[in-house]
Amino acid sequence: MKQFLILCVCVALSQCIRVPLIKGKTARQRLQEKGLWEEYRKENPYVPWIKFVQTGQESMTNDADLCYYGVISIGTPPQSFNILMDTGSSNLWVPSVYCSSQSCQGHNMFNPQQSSTFQSTNESISVQYGTGSMTGYMGYDTVTVGGIAVQNQIFGLSETEAPFMGTMTWDGIMGLAYQAISSDSATPVFDNMMSQNLVAEDVFSVYLSSNEQQGSMLLLGEIDPSYYTGSIYWIPLSSESYYQVTMDSITINGQVVACNGGCQAIVDTGTSFIIGPSSDVSNLNAYLGAQTDQYGDSVVSCNSIQSMPSVTFTLNGYAFSLPPSSFVSQGNSGCMTGFSGGDFGSSFSWILGDVFIRNWYTIFNRANNTVGLASLS
Repeated sequence: MKQFLILCVCVALSQCIRVPLIKGKTARQRLQEKGLWEEYRKENPYVPWIKFVQTGQESMTNDADLCYYGVISIGTPPQSFNILMDTGSSNLWVPSVYCSSQSCQGHNMFNPQQSSTFQSTNESISVQYGTGSMTGYMGYDTVTVGGIAVQNQIFGLSETEAPFMGTMTWDGIMGLAYQAISSDSATPVFDNMMSQNLVAEDVFSVYLSSNEQQGSMLLLGEIDPSYYTGSIYWIPLSSESYYQVTMDSITINGQVVACNGGCQAIVDTGTSFIIGPSSDVSNLNAYLGAQTDQYGDSVVSCNSIQSMPSVTFTLNGYAFSLPPSSFVSQGNSGCMTGFSGGDFGSSFSWILGDVFIRNWYTIFNRANNTVGLASLS
């Protein structure tokens, strides 16, 4: 990524907030290095749709391939945490020193007694996973993101965590979706940034690097022209809860292979793959010559990558094509596509996760409820 100038013009006390995102090792990579991946996947099968089952509680899937996280701090004086920035959820939570689970060990844990600005509540929080849960309670404190302090931010403090959380590099989650899907209607961090006039614009954007350990960025209150070239293609939201849009079709070489007649999709930084209905994904993978293994991964011959076709996603009449170099990854045990099947019976049937987002400068515009996609510079 080339060097760039900060082009954002800030107004009044509003700021342009930049959070570098670290591209660390995934849980899959770390477990493969230790020879524990097969055992882990048998005990923790990938259930991508669990995150989006609305039960009145926050939900999250046990995604072993998430790798981007940023650093925030909570409290006075500040305590730092590695945080997954998630446009597919709305709550902020971190481990606490009162967590009794082994999975909390090795993570940064918040100590409310060491913060002079912490205020406890009687509210509980439960984050549901495909295999277990995180439970804890809610509190208020100052949350600092990119050097900007958000006052009286509600967040969750874990007291128990599912075992697989111990394999994750990041400590907790900062949800960036709408308050409508927030557990206990807790106000999300970005909503407080907007209401406290901390951001120059009611917009945030994401650049995810593919290969570099550094370079990925979350920009709060800012659209930076140095990250993209050409036009921004604006796609109106079909629902203001997740960042949900209408997808026209998915094609390969001009032939519809999935989403025939249109479907609903969400743009989600908190999901690593592109997820769709099992039948559609099976059809798509068949066109690519991929087969599903016992763990649900879509395995393909590494020698066939060069001859694979691109996959085109059409949104609001705009075509966004992904070359095989973008959706095929090579690991210790071979190559796999970034398409995974799951039937989760929500208002949407597709999740455009990091495999998709890495190919575009992605803008989440809360001012007019749109998602913008632009070609990377």
